Order: sequence, then C-alpha cells, then structure tokens
Amino acid sequence: MGYESLVSQNPFRVLKTDKDNGLKMGLVMARAGVGKTALLVQIALDSILRGNKVLHVSIGESIDKTRAWYDDMLELIVGNHRVDNPQELADSVARNRIIMTFKESAFSRPKLEERLNDLILQDIFRPDCLVIDGFNFDEAGHEGLEDIRELAGLMNLQVWFSATSHRYDTRVSESGVPAPCHDTDDLFDTIIVLQPEEGVIRLNIIKDGGQPGNAEAGLNLDPATMMIEKA
Repeated sequence: MGYESLVSQNPFRVLKTDKDNGLKMGLVMARAGVGKTALLVQIALDSILRGNKVLHVSIGESIDKTRAWYDDMLELIVGNHRVDNPQELADSVARNRIIMTFKESAFSRPKLEERLNDLILQDIFRPDCLVIDGFNFDEAGHEGLEDIRELAGLMNLQVWFSATSHRYDTRVSESGVPAPCHDTDDLFDTIIVLQPEEGVIRLNIIKDGGQPGNAEAGLNLDPATMMIEKA
C-alpha cells in the first residue's frame, strides 16, 4: 500500500498487535469518555495500513459518528507525518473498512455471523480484523464471549473489543483487569487499560499476545488529540 513508514513509526510496534504474534482477541478498557473508541480506531487504521481489511461494529452508535472518528484520526495522522497523497490514503481506508451498526438489544453472535456471511458469500468484503465497540459484557458473560471467540477462529479473524469500567465497581481479577471483564480476562490475548494521569492517559498493558504485559510500556494517549504516543 506504500505506507510502510506510517506502520514502522507507529508506537503500536512495541506491542504484539497481529495474529502472527498470538493475538486473537484484544481488549481496550477505560471509564466513559477516556479514549476507548479513539484507541480502537487507531488499532483499526494500523491494521488497514498493514494490508488488512477491517469490519468496525458499532453498537448503539451511528455510522456517521463512527466514520467521523476515522476522519479525525486520519487528519491527525496526515498532520503528524509526511503523506504524499492524503486523499489516496483516505480512499484506501474507505475501501478496506466497513462500518456495521447494531442496536444494543439486537447484537448477538448469530446476527453478526449472518451479516458477515452476507458480505463474504456475495464477495463484497472479507475482513481480517473485527472491531466491536459498545459490547455489553454484563449481559454476555463468559459463554457469550467464548461464542464470539469461536466465530473469530472459524473465520480467521482478529477481534478487538472495548469495555467500560465504572468507579463504583471495585471488582478486579488477579491479573488486574477491572469489572466487567474481571471474570473473562482469560479469553483475551491482549488487554489494555487506559488510566488518566496528570496531563496524559497512560496505557497499562496487562497482557500482550498471550503473555504478561509491561504495565510501563511507555505508551500514552494525548488527552487533547487522543492520539497514541511514546511517553
């Protein structure tokens, strides 16, 4: 695709973010408004720049709002790096990404699988990476996530989820994963918890490609732009 420099310079390179490094399911956790969607979109864009196709499932949000996240992140990437043809980059992202929306009460593995098969069997779009933003972990439980992990394996998909933690819920797993994912953390290969600190949002890497992560990996989100950066 000609964007090797954007890939190599991406701070994500310190993490095992592809299937070859053992990542089948990844999780981004934070309290509301801290930057989960921004980070998921940057993960999706990085996957596209590495030659993959991304299906972004947005639960409870509109296509326009989700697309705006991609437009904003791309604008920041173009502003921070030398991109010879920004429109070509935007067109490439649009070709290799589909946004699919669900109402909160309508999302399930059978419905997702049905819509995925519609795309694949008609030779419209075959994703390599699936992003699910807004998933209800409280209702799904361990069995519901196992179901989606099984689907991902059957379709050879890498999957990234977002999850919202709450200040009032103090439950936490032995590895440090907060509720509502404290009892499903075994199903994720990579787990990132966003932690606001003075002037930055720190990425606490709890798991990385199936191995214990480095909590001090040196990655932050800039609170002003929500762009990932090296500390």
